[in-house]
Amino acid sequence: MECTVLASGSSGNCIYVSNGRSALIIDAGIAKRDIITKISESGGDPGIVDGILLTHEHTDHVRSANALARALSLPLIATGGTLSAFSSIRQQIKKPPPHIACRYNTPMTVGAFEVTPFAVSHDATEPCGYSIRSDDLTLSIMTDTGIITSRMREVLAESDGIVLESNHCPKMLAEGPYPEYLKKRIRGKTGHLSNTMAAECLRELNGSVSTVILAHLSEVNNSPSVAFASSQEALGLDMTYTDLRVASPGIDCSCLFRPIRIH
Repeated sequence: MECTVLASGSSGNCIYVSNGRSALIIDAGIAKRDIITKISESGGDPGIVDGILLTHEHTDHVRSANALARALSLPLIATGGTLSAFSSIRQQIKKPPPHIACRYNTPMTVGAFEVTPFAVSHDATEPCGYSIRSDDLTLSIMTDTGIITSRMREVLAESDGIVLESNHCPKMLAEGPYPEYLKKRIRGKTGHLSNTMAAECLRELNGSVSTVILAHLSEVNNSPSVAFASSQEALGLDMTYTDLRVASPGIDCSCLFRPIRIH
């Protein structure tokens, strides 16, 4: 299974996951044309995509969702709450694409993948992360959450690869230019994970995940090198077994997942 982060950050988010026979798009927060172009340029195939999964209704995740779904003749898949909120925001769309509602912790088949949504803690309507399984490999995507619950840890521990939010450096956020109300939102329970929280999560996983992509980095309150160093320190010797990468804003990041190594 291969995962390519096509866009990541507050300016737009989009992930392409493929097993060579079937593919999924997770979020569509950049222009439709850019998504299709980036998939092709990264070696993927827009023609094998079987569904577009949405994590929540914020614009940086759904900007071109309707247009992309219509262009590729695909359904939009999300929780009922997300679909309802998304539809109310996009009322001007005369011919919306088909919508399929999914439920927390209930697996569903999309193409060649088993997809299981799980709850995250974000200031949106029924937001979720996704656990995606194919060919005995599991990828879990967890961004846009202010805390990590026991259920989230359970999902991550059962994964071969994860896309994990590492949004901000607490020191950079505290000393940065954002107004206090926005800083409070970001570091709140329904905000975003800090580098420290992401690193602690990886420490608890204790090297059981073979591939980690740090994502949704703030361009103002973080940097790829700071985020990487924080998680690298947490992994310690487990870096021998874990492929750690950072999805930087504006730069594609691709990983081919391998099975978990037992050590």
